Amino acid sequence: MEKEKQGDGYRMERNMSQIKEKADVCVIGAGHAGCEAALACARMGLDTVIFTVSVDSIALMPCNPNIGGSSKGHLVREVDALGGEMGKNIDKTFIQSKMLNVSKGPAVHSLRAQADKSEYTKRMRQVLENQENLTIKQAEVCELLAEEIPGEKDADGNPLKRITGVKTFTGTVYEAKAVVLCTGTYLRARCLCGESITYTGPNGLQAANHLTESLEKLGIEMQRFKTGTPARMDKRSIDFSKMEEQFGDEKVVPFSFSTNPEDVQIDQVSCWLTYTNEKTHEIIKANLDRSPIYAGIIEGTGPRYCPSIEDKVVKFSDKPRHQVFLEPEGLYTNEMYVGGMSSSLPEDVQLAMYRTVPGLENCKMVRNAYAIEYDCIKAKQLYPSLEFKNIEGLFSGGQFNGSSGYEEAAAQGLIAGINAARKIQGKEPVVLDRSQAYIGVLIDDLVTKDNREPYRMMTSRAEYRLLLRQDNADLRLRKIGYEVGLISEEEYRHLLEKEKMIREETARLKATPIGASSVTQEFLKEHGSSPLKTGTTLAELMCRPELSYEILAPLDENRKPLPTEVLEQVEIEIKYEGYIIRQQHQVEQYKKMEKKKIPENMDYDDVPSLRLEARQKLKAYRPVSVGQASRISGVSPADVSVLLVYLEHLSYKEGKSKE
Repeated sequence: MEKEKQGDGYRMERNMSQIKEKADVCVIGAGHAGCEAALACARMGLDTVIFTVSVDSIALMPCNPNIGGSSKGHLVREVDALGGEMGKNIDKTFIQSKMLNVSKGPAVHSLRAQADKSEYTKRMRQVLENQENLTIKQAEVCELLAEEIPGEKDADGNPLKRITGVKTFTGTVYEAKAVVLCTGTYLRARCLCGESITYTGPNGLQAANHLTESLEKLGIEMQRFKTGTPARMDKRSIDFSKMEEQFGDEKVVPFSFSTNPEDVQIDQVSCWLTYTNEKTHEIIKANLDRSPIYAGIIEGTGPRYCPSIEDKVVKFSDKPRHQVFLEPEGLYTNEMYVGGMSSSLPEDVQLAMYRTVPGLENCKMVRNAYAIEYDCIKAKQLYPSLEFKNIEGLFSGGQFNGSSGYEEAAAQGLIAGINAARKIQGKEPVVLDRSQAYIGVLIDDLVTKDNREPYRMMTSRAEYRLLLRQDNADLRLRKIGYEVGLISEEEYRHLLEKEKMIREETARLKATPIGASSVTQEFLKEHGSSPLKTGTTLAELMCRPELSYEILAPLDENRKPLPTEVLEQVEIEIKYEGYIIRQQHQVEQYKKMEKKKIPENMDYDDVPSLRLEARQKLKAYRPVSVGQASRISGVSPADVSVLLVYLEHLSYKEGKSKE
């Protein structure tokens, strides 16, 4: 047997007919989840291998090349605050940026940026290739290797297993202490365009056809989901004069807290808005029998909140038109993405349909629209740490967990990677709860709810969204990123200084008196604000909707220059203080329920007065806390009360036995 040394502790053993290699962590898949997982593990000091069916598909954007959007922008900011790469990458490769929902309150402001598709992939690949402790391997993983843990059984009496590595299609074995599954939409994938079916992953890339069988042998429960993407058009064939031009923001806000705002003030490209019409809808309705969705060919369930144009026309038949966005795929290509018109209709129907849209009358398709079906898991099999309950050391992130979207994938990949690394380091997992982050809401919804369609993040899913704003993601999560080793000392010191400045300026404004002098009264009148009857403070004046920190500058003689990011937090904290305090009280009640832990081996058959449906659901999901149990569909408030009484009884018995 011959042994070779490769890099930092990355060992390869050659046996006559089989190669054996060793690493700490194997990450399967190099999409948005896989990239974050692998970078996290490597940056935390672990020898990491990331597998991809093609190195050209690293951080690929097979659907719309944009990052962020409503609620998704929150996720990107949180990934960045924890030490992830997505925010930094889009700041380097965007071609248009826009803050959404600016007419509403700060809780729903969301940043969205159109990326240069090829540049985004190219830069992320460059980051991975130059990351210490990280090796990229183009290979299809076809088998997970695991062993039974002697004497250990799960709650159902089945033997618990421990992951030991992976095996590729060519027979190479990689021994590993942890494995992170980030297979995206590649498992047994097939793309559908009318009657035509190709057994490939997105963009015609090779599908991963062998791993599903290995997962099922390990007792992992699978399901089949579907998503889709619109056609791409040749820019030269589009008449933009018939469309509404959509510009980026004049002042661009970066995604990453580490990006200098001056570095992202660039010349931006335009996007364009047009609409479908009755003629478009007639063509679609006349050809529904040729759609794989309505012909029963597609087995998987599609995303409710990102429907195909066929679904829109059928389900919203009262609407005479639907929005269509034409967005560039990059600076060095003529391909334009047709947002809002994903489809699986045949090519001839697609072309006829698109050519009814104003501006697309003479369009030429570079790529057809298509639907894609793929295997994924039922995420109830995961702990909130994203580790499988019945296979120690096996973690999972991204669309493989039944979610949709690049941002949701990156967030899960980062948490799965962090926790895989911490598992090996013998440390407690990082679990963000619903009051800490949108990431916490996302993962809790995935592992607690029976998601029968691809899960998409939305601001309405977050109960505490006034606290979970995208602007304060660093204040909420940077410390956690620092503690796990993904945030530098310099970045952490910057955070502490920012916190100090916010604290001091808020206190100063609350303590700065403003008298009812004639100068003040005249100032208030000029700004359409009611006069003062008695003295007040600058903070109290700032609470008036028509006044702001900036407007009040003439009344604030002791004001010192402060960074924009500090002033933004000061203004929000003062203006929304009452609402924030109320939500903080709600969080305190929520946390009480989360702190009431449920034993892993809890026998729900022993809990008297528990309804049958609740008993079945609790057995299936195995919640880690009473809080999580209360969010399971089919578990009523009465069931939760019964559970609380029983846990109190258990606790009392344990206390007595110790005496």
